[in-house]
Amino acid sequence: MKRQGELLIIKVTESPTEKLMRSFKQVKHRVLAEGEATGHMHELSKGTLYKPERWSRSTDQYFEVPENSVSVLSHPEHKELTFDTGMYRVITQREYEEAGARRVRD
Repeated sequence: MKRQGELLIIKVTESPTEKLMRSFKQVKHRVLAEGEATGHMHELSKGTLYKPERWSRSTDQYFEVPENSVSVLSHPEHKELTFDTGMYRVITQREYEEAGARRVRD
């Protein structure tokens, strides 16, 4: 497990099922999150990013680092993180307040 700001990233030991991945779409960029307060981005240097379809209940994302590669996750306000070959699940941290849960803002 690794964390950068509001993102918790876990290496997936088994590939997600085909049924699960049908609710995700491959996107052309590698931005995992944009800072709502600063506009800075959490961005991968390599890999393929899968975001949930609009109709999906999931807020998680997945990214895959190609074989024999390393991807770097960068953000101006955080230490860079490196990821080796494999599939990763990205969970956006939430905070609880009396009105209910809300996404953490970076």
